[in-house]
Amino acid sequence: MNATETPTLPALQTEVSRLREELHLRDQLVQQLSQELFRLVKGNANFKPPAEVSERHQAQMRVLREQLQDVEQQVRFYQEQITTRDQEIYQLRQSVQELTDRSRMLEQVVQELPQIYRQKFAERMAPVREKVSRLQRENRQLHAELQSVSYRLAVRNRNITHVDLPSFGRPSNSPIPTFGSV
Repeated sequence: MNATETPTLPALQTEVSRLREELHLRDQLVQQLSQELFRLVKGNANFKPPAEVSERHQAQMRVLREQLQDVEQQVRFYQEQITTRDQEIYQLRQSVQELTDRSRMLEQVVQELPQIYRQKFAERMAPVREKVSRLQRENRQLHAELQSVSYRLAVRNRNITHVDLPSFGRPSNSPIPTFGSV
């Protein structure tokens, strides 16, 4: 796995698990070797491994230590990545929770909007209804007055036997034209 790749969390966990198993296996081998060496040295006080075997073991130990250091570096790298990802996950969960809370609040507001609009509309319509009611009362009053005046005029006109016709004055010097003189 390259350092440029960005493995997923399960892949990282698998890799860390595999590396831990390798480390555990190497630890067991080192322990077994040390026990075997101790047993051999204890059983034979004069035992001294040949120099070439000792150097070979030391070379193998150096190689194993270097490999162990590489594995430890990889483990630290992966643990840092896991920690970073855990922080990102925590932040994302917080964001999701905040957005969920906000969404619920907005849903509640949206559900209350029709009632709020009805209430506001009713508040705005109250003065209009009152004005319409006042105009209707005034209209009925004026209509009643008009009927009353019409009735009084009708009664008054019935009582008058004489009809007022307009009078036209005759011109004094001009005769009334007759059909014969025209």
